[in-house]
Order: sequence, then C-alpha cells, then structure tokens
Amino acid sequence: MHLIGTLFGMLHSVEDSSALNLFVEVLVRLVVELKSEQYLHCILGESQKELCKATTMRSSLPTFSLLGKLADAIPGFADILVVKHNNVVDHLLMGLTYPNEGIKAAVCYLYSKLYSSPVGTEQLSGHFEERLCGVFLNTLGCAQTKELQVNCLGLLKELLKSDHFVSILMNNSKTEEETENPNFLEGENPLPLVLKKLLLTRDEMIQAASSHCMAAVLVHSPSRYAPAFIHADVPEFLFECLLCKNEILIWSVYCCLLLLTEERLFFSKCHTVYGIESLVRSLQGVLLLNNVELHKQGLLLFTEILKRQPVEVKLFTNRGVCVEAIDVLMETVNCPVLDVAVEAVKAVAAFLRKDHLSSPPVLYEELQKLLEAVLKRCADLSPSQSSKRHAGDLLFSVSQSHPANRNLGRVPQRQGQFLLSTLESFRNACRLAVEFQGDFMAQENAFTAPNSESKDTLSNFSEFLLRICDSLCIPMVMSYLETAVSPSVTEVFISTLNTLFTVVPNMRNKFSKKLASSSFIRLTLELKARFCSVQSNPVLNHTCSSFLCSLCLNLYSATEKRRTSQEEQEMSELLQKGLPQLNYTIAESLLLLSETPEHFFLDQSLCSHQQCFILLLYFAYTFGDRFVPDAELFLAVRNFLLSAQDHGDCPPSHILRAALYLLAVCQDKGNALDMRSLTTIRRMLDNLPDLSLVYVHCPLLLKFFLCYPELMGRFGHQVLQLWFSWEDCKQTEAEEADFGTSSQLNSADPLLPILKSNSSILLILLDLVCSSSVEVAWKVLMTLRTFLEINEDVLVCDLLRSQFLQILQQLLVESSSATLQANRNLPILLSLLFLVQLRSKGIRELDSTDFKLLHQVSNLCGKCRPRDTDLLQPSLNFLYWSLHQTTPCSQQRAVAVLLSNVPLLELLQKVLECTWRQSPPSRPAYLSSEDALLCSGWLLVASLLLYQHRYNTEVHQTLSVDLTEVLNAVVFRNKKPILLLVSILQFLRALLQQNFSSLLVIVGQDTAESATQPQLSSQQDTALHPLAMQQVFSLVVSLQNLLVHVQLQKDLLLSRAVVACLETLVEYLYVKNQDVALHIVSQPWHRFLLFTLLNGGQKSFLQPEVLRLITLFVRYQSRNIISQKEISQIIHEAAEANIAELPEATSCALHRFLSQIQSSHYQLEPEQSGIIQTLLDRLLGQKTTCVKHQDIVCLGSVALSLSHIGD
Repeated sequence: MHLIGTLFGMLHSVEDSSALNLFVEVLVRLVVELKSEQYLHCILGESQKELCKATTMRSSLPTFSLLGKLADAIPGFADILVVKHNNVVDHLLMGLTYPNEGIKAAVCYLYSKLYSSPVGTEQLSGHFEERLCGVFLNTLGCAQTKELQVNCLGLLKELLKSDHFVSILMNNSKTEEETENPNFLEGENPLPLVLKKLLLTRDEMIQAASSHCMAAVLVHSPSRYAPAFIHADVPEFLFECLLCKNEILIWSVYCCLLLLTEERLFFSKCHTVYGIESLVRSLQGVLLLNNVELHKQGLLLFTEILKRQPVEVKLFTNRGVCVEAIDVLMETVNCPVLDVAVEAVKAVAAFLRKDHLSSPPVLYEELQKLLEAVLKRCADLSPSQSSKRHAGDLLFSVSQSHPANRNLGRVPQRQGQFLLSTLESFRNACRLAVEFQGDFMAQENAFTAPNSESKDTLSNFSEFLLRICDSLCIPMVMSYLETAVSPSVTEVFISTLNTLFTVVPNMRNKFSKKLASSSFIRLTLELKARFCSVQSNPVLNHTCSSFLCSLCLNLYSATEKRRTSQEEQEMSELLQKGLPQLNYTIAESLLLLSETPEHFFLDQSLCSHQQCFILLLYFAYTFGDRFVPDAELFLAVRNFLLSAQDHGDCPPSHILRAALYLLAVCQDKGNALDMRSLTTIRRMLDNLPDLSLVYVHCPLLLKFFLCYPELMGRFGHQVLQLWFSWEDCKQTEAEEADFGTSSQLNSADPLLPILKSNSSILLILLDLVCSSSVEVAWKVLMTLRTFLEINEDVLVCDLLRSQFLQILQQLLVESSSATLQANRNLPILLSLLFLVQLRSKGIRELDSTDFKLLHQVSNLCGKCRPRDTDLLQPSLNFLYWSLHQTTPCSQQRAVAVLLSNVPLLELLQKVLECTWRQSPPSRPAYLSSEDALLCSGWLLVASLLLYQHRYNTEVHQTLSVDLTEVLNAVVFRNKKPILLLVSILQFLRALLQQNFSSLLVIVGQDTAESATQPQLSSQQDTALHPLAMQQVFSLVVSLQNLLVHVQLQKDLLLSRAVVACLETLVEYLYVKNQDVALHIVSQPWHRFLLFTLLNGGQKSFLQPEVLRLITLFVRYQSRNIISQKEISQIIHEAAEANIAELPEATSCALHRFLSQIQSSHYQLEPEQSGIIQTLLDRLLGQKTTCVKHQDIVCLGSVALSLSHIGD
C-alpha cells in the first residue's frame, strides 16, 4: 500500500510527460500483477481525493490518464468505479468543460471505457441524459486535435450501441414531422452536423469513424434518423469520401449509404443523382483490390440505389457514367468469386430499367454485351445437359426423382440463386425492349448519321433478345430442370417467355411454333399440376396461365388462315377464364373429357375445363407434341362430343375444329367411329354456316372426312374445295404444262392412295375443275395428273372421259366464242382430257365417247383464235393423239370427222400463216407458247395430209401453203426452235410423199421470187416441178448441215426427222428425174458427211442416222460414197454386237440396211450372206418380243408421235 501511495504521489509531482507516462505504466502493471481488489480500491480512493483537492483541472490530467489505463488493463474496473466510486464521474463531467483538449481527450477515453460496460451503461444512463449529452456533443463539435476527435468518436461509438442513447443524441423528443423540417438542425451542435463536420477533415481515419458512427445511428431505425442526416446533406459528403482508396473508409461509407437508401427522402433530394458517378468510380477502384466483402457491399449499395430510385428522377444524366456502370457490371459478372457474381447479376437486373437507360442514344450494343456475359456466366455454372429432350420430358424426369417441396434438389443453392437473378435480368431486358417500343426516340437512336444504317437500334436489340433466348437461355434452363425444379425459377422463366412474344412482334408466331414443338405446352401443364394445385403458388399459376393463353392465341394466329376477330375473342375469354383452374395432371384432364355434368354450375365449370384442355391438346398435337396416348385421346374426344350432343350442346367452332383434328390425328390408333359418333359429328357440322370454320389443312383430316362414306357424301366436296384452296401453288403454268415429266410426281400427295381406293372422289375433283377458281383448278389438275401417271386402272380413264364429254357439251351449248375464251378453267379441263388419253399406252379402237369428244374438241377449236394458245394447245394435242394412237379403221373415221370441220381447217390455215409473220432474227431457241402452238399446227396438218391421201377422204376446205416459205424455213433457220423445225420438216416430207399433189393442201410459190432466179436448166426444173434444181441443192445442203448440227447438239429427234426427209426427197427426185436423184446421191460431200457423223472413224457404224444414210446410198448404188470394204465392216460389227441390247431405232435401221444389202447387186461372200440372214432372223424375233414403248411423248407442251417422225 505504501508503495502504491508513494508512486501515486510522485505521479502528481512529475511534470515531464515521459516520466509521467512511466509512473502510470508502473502503477497499472503493479495493480494488474498483484491481482487484489484492495489495491484497486486504494488507487480509486486516492484518485477521488486528488480530484477533490486539485486546485486546477490541469493537475487532474495524470489521474484521468491513470484511470483510463486501468480501465484498459482490468476488465471489471469500470464496474467498480461506477458502483463504489461514482463520485469520480462528477469530476469527469467537469473535465469535459475545461478548456484543455488533452484533459477532454483523457476524460472522453475514460467515459468510453465506462460506457462500454453494461453495468456502466445502466448506472450512467441518467447521468448521460441529464448532464453529459449536451456537453459531449459540444465537445465533439468543437474538438480540434485528432486525439480528442478520436476519443470522442470512441465514446460516441459506445453510446450508439444503446437505442436509448441514440434517441437522446438525435433529440428524439421532436416529432417525425419536425425532423422533416430542415430548421430543426439549427440547435446547438446536433449530431448529424457534428459528424458531417468530421467528414470534412482530410484524415481518412476520422472520416471512417464518423461514417461508422452514422451507420451505427441509422441501423437502429433508418426511417427515424435518416431524414436528419439527409437534411444535413450528409450523403453528398459521404459520396465524396468514396473517391479515396482506404478500404475501411469505403466500407463504412457503403454501409452508411446502404442504410440511407431505405429512406425515400434520400432519393427525392437527388443525392443519388449527385453521387452515382462517385459510386461507379469507387466500384471501379474497389475491383482492383483483393477484398471480396468490399466488392459485395459496393454492389449491394449499387443494386439498392438502382432498385429504389424513383421513376420520375433520372439517375444517369451522363452517358459516360452509364457506360462506366455497364463496364463495372460486366467485370463483376465475370468475377471468379461466385458470391460477387451473384450480387453483380442482381445489380444488372435492377439496372435494366427504362428510366435508367432512356436518355438517347440508348446503349443497345453495350446492353447486348452485358446480357450475353450474364447468360454465358450462368450457363458455365449450370450442369451440362446430358441429352436433348423435350421440355415436358425434363420436368417429368425431375418429378419422378425429387420431392415437390425440394426447390433446388442437388443443385447448389448459390447456383440456383444465380440462375434466378440471371432470368430476372433477362426478363427486365425484355420488358425494357417492350417499353421502348412506345418511345420513338428510343427506336432509332438520335445520333445516327443521315442515310446510314446503325446496328445500335431497338430492332436489332429485340432480335438479339429472341435469338439469345433460343440459343442460350432456354437450353440453360432446360439443363437446370434436369436436376431440379424451383417454382421461383420457373415463374420468372415462363414470364420471360411470355414477354418475348411482344419483343419482336413479327417473329411472335414463329417463336410460338418453336415453343409448341418443343413441348412447352406440356411443360407448363405439368408445372401447374405440380405446384399450383389447391390454390398454391398463385403467382406461378397466373404466369403459366397467361403464358398458355398468349401461346395459344399466337398459334391460332399463325395456323388459322381464315381466323376471325370474334372467334379469337371467344377463345381468349375461354382461356382466361378456364386456364387458372386447370391445375390437373394429364391423366386427370383426360378423365375430365369423358365426364358428364349434372348441375348447371358444374356444367359451366366443367365445360370450361374440357374446352381449354381440348384447345391445348389441339395446339400441342399440331406441332408434334403428342404427350397423350392416341387411343386414349381418341376415346376421350369421342366421348366429349357424344356428351355434348346428349345435353343438346354444340361446341363453338374453334372447339369442334380442335376435336375433329384430334380425332383425325388419332384415328389410326383407335377403333373406327361407330354410326352414333358419325351421326353426332354430322349434326354438329350441319349446324355450322360454313365448313371452313372447322377446317384444318391437314392430310389426316382430309383422310378422316373421305374415309367415312357418311361424311364424304355430305361434306366431301366442301372439304376438297378447302384442301385445294389452301395448298401452295408455286409452279408456273409453263412448268405445269409439261405433262410428260415424271420427275414432277408428288408421291407424298395424301389424296393419291384415297383416290385409288375410292374412285368416286374423281367425280368431285372433276366438278372442282369446272366450278372452282383457276388456282384451285390447277391444283386439282396436278393431283389428277399424278394419279393418272401412277394408276394402272384403265376403267378410271373411261369414267373420266364420260364426265369430260358431259362438261364439254354443257360448256359449248351454254357459251359463245367470247365466253369460252374467257373461261380460265376450260384450258385446264382440256389439258386433263389429253392426260386421260395419254394414259392409254398402246393402240386402241376409238369408241363412241371418243368420237363425241373428238367432235366437241374440234368444234371448240373452230371457235378459237390463233392467239388462244391456252385453249388450242391441249385441244390440238388431243386431236393429234386421236389420229395416231388408234387402229386404221378408227383412224379413217377420225380423219373424216376433222376434215369435215371447216372452222377447224380455217383455224389451222391461220395458225400456219402465223409461222411467217413471226421469226425475228434474234429469236431465242426456247419453245414459247406461241411456238408450241405452231408445232402442233404443222404436225396436225402433216398428219391430216398423210391420212387424207391414204384413205382418200373427202375434203370440205382446202389449205394453201407457200412452198418457198416452207423451204426457206428449213434453209434459213434463223434460230428457230428445234421442235418447230422438226414439225415443218414433217409437213415437207408429207408433201414430197404425195408429189405436191393433195386434195387438202394447195402448194403455191412466190412468183416474184421465182422470176428473179436464173433458169439453169428449164428441162430439169419442169421435171421437178414445183421444185427448182437450185431449191433442191439448197435443201440437200441444209439437211446435211442439220445433221452436222445434230452431231454437235446430240438432238436425236431432229436427226430422225432430217434423215427421213432426206430419204423422201431422194425418192421424190428418183420418181421425177432419175439422173438428178442419182446425181444428188453420188455427191462426194455425202462421204464427208458420213465421216463427220462417225467422228473420224472413232464412233460405231451402229447408229440409226448413220445406218439409214448408208442404206440410202446402197439403195441408189452410190459406190463412191460407201465401199464394199465398209459394208463388210458394218456386217462384222453387227455380228459381234449384242442385238438384244440395241435401241429400237438402231435395230430398225440395221434391219433396213441388211435387207437392202440382200436385195442389192453387191457381191457378198457366202459366209457374209449367212451372217446377214442370221442377223435378220434375230432382229425379226426381237421385233416380235420387244416391249412396245410409249409412242406419244410430250416435248414441252407439244404432243409428238415418234413413229410419225421416224417412219
């Protein structure tokens, strides 16, 4: 005791500060080591005496310092002091009033130790409220030295732990209305102003302590205490403090500002607008520090500001700050620390608001990069998708392995939170795009240069959202659903999809189709059944119901060609009313379809559920999501219709349409409908004003109507009319006219197998040809053409011919020439008539129907003009076929019918004359409709000329032809189409065969041109009349040139026509003047021609045109053209050839050649004669056994007989 008293006395006698600190340290160490409370009471007693006898407060400084050190060193010291030596506290208060900051600092330090003790806080509560509060605030407000400021803030920190002391310090006696008045700060040293003053110091430690004290006040009740700090403009200075690099200060400021964000006044006073740039710059600097908690706190503050900022107060007034904010978010989203990335994604979700981004120009490209970064980061965290399954399958697999009350299952919770925040960000972006659609300034950014395109537009941003949702967002969520299903995640996801429908309006239907085909209808129904039953999860239920409603309406708009606004409104009302209550499993919903209501109230509710489920099934099945067994669905839908009929209820058209479609789709897996079901369906359809109200363009529905006679008889015509009206018609008339092209067969046409099983449908189709529009008639024609080309039933052709005859008779009786030419369906009918005839492959006898048709078609031609190509082309094809594909007896009658028709012959005269009026030098070589008609005209006249001579048929009208024009057409081709040249050659050949002497055709010549030609040999010209020798030479040379052209172009039809014409010409010359004929045949250029055709000897002699030419030269003994050696070579080559594999034309030409050799005077060796006879026998046997090929072919739109050309 003596030692302690001695040291204590020396403590007050020493003036040197270092010695004083030494004595204080020794006393404290001594008391601590002795560990006896009596020594502590001794010191406290001596201290009390010293304070009482002190003449000045300056002499009390050692005592205050000692007490403070003891409070530091001894845990229970503060409790002993306030309980047993409380008189010391009065001296402390006096020390605060002394004008010495060293004493004040020591007193504040001791006070902080006393108030850090719960006992001290309780004992000194009244002391603080009655005496200390005002003195302390004054001391804090006037403190100049750092020591006093620090100790005052230390005391304040301890005081702020008590809600009572906070209330006293903040002058809680004032009402809330008074605190909102800024004038309340005008009192003595209010705490907000005192702390604000400390923020103005340049000492970061003082600033950190001050902001920490502010946070300590606000944490008790932000709503009560924040207005005082806001009115004091403290937030402004807090934001300024963020520009430092002190982590402690930044943390304190973040915490303080975060608490201030809970008060609306913080935003309405525009403090956030002032400080947002500082906050963004602070976040940029903080990201350079390795302090994860600081990153999270800064992002949390940023998120709260973004979320709570009032819409009417724009936060980002500077484009640069907005760009920097996006950069900060981008960097934090990619942070490797998951907790930081989670906070960053939450900030992104809050950032994507129109009022934050509406200042033009909108940063669409930067937003795209930000969203892409968020989604990719989330995708990297998501579990990899094991397989590509439909949405409904994913949910089903999860529901089997996870309890319904487990939200995240095996997926880590933070990853689930990250996914949820990511989806919220993406949904906000979609909503942002929708909101910008009503803002003209936001659609096209204002700073785009004139006449230039900018990628930074709302349109591109919207398309990006749809594209990245399809490629990244949906797969990511589907991958998550493989492991767990969270109601919150699915609610945001489904809501996002619903918003996307309006993001890109022109892609709405396409997006809806993709969702439906990916089983999203099934997914949403499963979600509702799993999470929304018994009125649970109302938000999710509303979201799913709204999504299904929008999806169905979009699909209705995309698939229903003849939709009406009234039906769409009815469907919308039904879905909005029924979907929220449709929270059943698929199996339960199927049972609902078969239920029969008993009460009126239940009737309305049950009908609503049934009809909603029918619609959902309809749209799901339309896009391939068949999630109900077909047989069960077929039975349920049938029962639904029967139940409705039993109660006298006819479902609305859109429900009946859906039900019929489902029946059609499932009919192959279910039993055939019974008579009762068919009667029910028929009655419902009879009640409709138009069958198109329930029509769906689907092959299965077509089959459904046509496979039941009860439905086909009543609705077959209407269904087929609708079917062809909806079909796409993309081929041009020129393409469709090529009836002989088998590659155009459409084996996928669903009508073809039905037609084959039920030929009575053909009658309906024929009626459609005549009664429907041109477009529909063309489509029917294509179907019938395909059917005729693949069907082997000739009886069908007979049925069609009879029907065609009736239609033609009716048209010709009821129509004049003008109306016939205006009838656009008639050409189609005539084309089909020709197809029916073309279906007959071989020669057949014409029956009465054929002759009646021949009569009607020829009469129809007589009423046409040459320019009516669409009518005349199929008609002339039909007449040409009638002459060539029949027996001689029928052929003779057909020729008589045609030659007795004077209008037809007059028309043919006009058609032939059109040949000379058109043929410009630069005319292209393709076959136009006009050229095709000329070809058919020349071929038909050539045929009539041939058969009139053969049967000596009576002629009622002659045709006149200018021989010079005909010859010039061959000699001067002027790029005429090949087929037209072939047709003219065929006509010339017919004239030559009849020696230009015919009852049908009068051959004339241009006398003016003949007068200008020199008379080389009048005797020869007279003998060859009406040909002149010069014309003969020109014709022969032109035919040779054409054969060379054939060699280059490989046109076999032209070669056949040229060789045949050359043969006939030589025969004509031989009859008229043998010398001229032999002179022509023996010309040396013929050998050069053969050499060219044989390609210098590299090609075989066994070519039809080569053999026929050689036969011609052998016949007229032109030994200078063809030698005995070459004949032997041909015989040898023929002997080694496989006769069975030779083409028909080659076999015929070889037979002619060998026969000519046998009958000629060529000297043959016995061995060669035997070979020739053997070859002839083999060729004759092959001719009798070979399959007869189709003789009539169509080139372009021109019917042509191959035997007619090459005979």
